[in-house]
Amino acid sequence: MKIRDRYIAKTLLSYTLAVLLVWLSIYSFFNFLSELNNNVGQSEYSIIEAFKYILLQAPEVAYGQASPVILLGCILGMGHLATTNQLIILRASGISIIKITWMVLKNALIFIIVMIVIGEFIAPNLSKYAENSRLTSLGQTSVSQTQKGFWIRDGSNFINVKNNIDGKLFSDITIIEVSESKKIEKVIHSKDGVFDGKLLDMSGSVIFSIDDDALFNKITLKDENSYITQVSFDQDLIKSLEKKPKELSTFTIIKQIEFLSNNKLSSGIFEVELYKRLVKPLTLVAMILLAMLFIFGSTRDETLGRKIFFGVAIGLSFEMLSRIGGALSLSLDFSPLLSFFLPTFVVMIFSMTLLIKKSIN
Repeated sequence: MKIRDRYIAKTLLSYTLAVLLVWLSIYSFFNFLSELNNNVGQSEYSIIEAFKYILLQAPEVAYGQASPVILLGCILGMGHLATTNQLIILRASGISIIKITWMVLKNALIFIIVMIVIGEFIAPNLSKYAENSRLTSLGQTSVSQTQKGFWIRDGSNFINVKNNIDGKLFSDITIIEVSESKKIEKVIHSKDGVFDGKLLDMSGSVIFSIDDDALFNKITLKDENSYITQVSFDQDLIKSLEKKPKELSTFTIIKQIEFLSNNKLSSGIFEVELYKRLVKPLTLVAMILLAMLFIFGSTRDETLGRKIFFGVAIGLSFEMLSRIGGALSLSLDFSPLLSFFLPTFVVMIFSMTLLIKKSIN
C-alpha cells in the first residue's frame, strides 16, 4: 500500500471511529437514563447491571447505525483533507475525482467487513446474552419474555402453540386435523405439551370431533388427561422460532424462510431481515459515494458544519426510509428485496453519475 493510501485510510478510520464513539455515547447515555428511571432498583438490577446491559448492546447499535456513521465519518475525514488542501494536491498531481473515490472505497472496505462480521456473529449473541442477564437481574425468567407462539403445518394438519418455552415444552396448544378432502375432522386443545423430537405428549386435552357426513355437522366433545400424537417438525427450527430475526444468523434465517415457505406459512419478517443484511454492504458503499458527492459536488462551498448537518439528516432519513420500506413490504405484500435495494440503488446511481460528471468537467 502506498504512503498516500495509508494516510487516507488512517484519516478515514480515525474520523469514522470518532463518529461511531460519539454516536454510541449518545445512544448509551439516553438508554442508561431510561434504565435508571424504569428498572434500576428492581430485584437485583443495579446500576452496574444496567451499565453492563448498555455496554453489551453496543455492537448491535453500531451495526444498525453503520450507514449514517460511515457517511458522516467520510464527510469529516475527506473534509479534513480538503481544508488542509491535500485534496487539491491530489487533484493537481493528475488524480481524478473517480480515482480518489476508488481509493476511499478500497480503504473503507475494512470498516465494511468489520461491520458485517459484527452484525452477523457478534451482535446477535451479545444482545441475547444482555437481555437474558437483564431479565434474570430483574427477577424475571427469560422464558416469560422470549416465549412466543407459532403456527406450523405438519402434513395436512395445522398446529398452533401459544407459548414455546424452550423448543421442548409448550403450553396452550391447538391441533387442527384436516382430511384429504380439505375438511376439518378434529380439533384438539391442550394446556401443556412435551415434544421429544418425534412425539408430542399433551396433557389436559379437549377433543372436538367433527362429523360432516350427517345432514348437519356434529361436534363431539371429549376430555382426555393425555393425548399423544406424532409430529415431524424440526426441533431446532421450532426452538429458533422464539427468537427475533435479528438474533439469528443469516444461515438460520434462510433455513427458517425455507421451512415456513414449505409449510405455506408467512416468512415475511425473516425475509425483511435477510434482505436488509444482504443489501447492507451496498448501502455502506452508497453512503461513501454520497459523502464523496458532499466533498466534490455542488456543496463544496458549504461550511463543514452544514455538511455535517446535511450528512446526519440524510443518513438518518435513509435509515428511516429503509425501515419504513421493510414495514410496508410486510403490510402491502411486495418484495422486501425491492424495498431495501431500490433506495440504495438510486443513491449509488445518483452519486456516481454526478461524480463522473464532475470528474470529466
